[in-house]
Amino acid sequence: MIASGVLSSCAAALVKAGTFKHVVVTAGGCTAKLGMNGKDHVKKGLPILEDAIAGFSVLVSADDGVSPQIRTDIIGRHTIGTGSAPQNVIGALVAAPLEEAGLLMTDVDKYSPEMQNPDITKPAGAGDVPEANYKMIAALAVKKGQIGRADIATFVKEHGMTGWAPTQGHIPSGVPYVGPLREEVLAGETKRAMIIGKGSLFLGRMTNLFDGVSFVVQANDGSANAPAAAGFDEAAVKSMIGQAMREFANGLLGEE
Repeated sequence: MIASGVLSSCAAALVKAGTFKHVVVTAGGCTAKLGMNGKDHVKKGLPILEDAIAGFSVLVSADDGVSPQIRTDIIGRHTIGTGSAPQNVIGALVAAPLEEAGLLMTDVDKYSPEMQNPDITKPAGAGDVPEANYKMIAALAVKKGQIGRADIATFVKEHGMTGWAPTQGHIPSGVPYVGPLREEVLAGETKRAMIIGKGSLFLGRMTNLFDGVSFVVQANDGSANAPAAAGFDEAAVKSMIGQAMREFANGLLGEE
């Protein structure tokens, strides 16, 4: 699941560094996962609710002064030392990068974690995955004193969304919201959002560990159109050094 989040953040880094001007991140689902869900639906006498291979593409380009910006300085990372406890995972991917940036968890308008469609996952026995993630984020906000315990339901409603994405591998992990998010930001409906790519079925089965990465997308601050800072002026630097040396020499002569 993490692949889409990692590639999107890497694409933003490549563009920010000037290595490339445009980078396209493309991903697709898989028939194996499609069959796993369908088998559980059939067992319970339900129609196969997920019957199509999913896919998406995201174009990451240099700042045009209008489109939403990916904050490459606010990146959450799940390291091996983080462990696999849900609270630790959310802490590393959500709380830690926001704290480093001086932001509260309530400063993010929308969170996009694993956005599986609950109509598909509930019959398969996985429950409402997005809601579980939002409750964990809210619980962490309570622990850090940023909201009250009674505000958990309100936090989930205001900062969360109902899942709609197919459940195939990395497809639902945060990135499906990028398209709608762009439209919301341009319309002035959303100022800041966090895309959270977390969890890996295969890595989890092999090592009992999770992996993950997150990044923040915000409304354009116009920095691309700001006047460029003055560059290195060699002549001015030489003049300053010369003046300093003359003053130093005059000081020595004066002492004599």
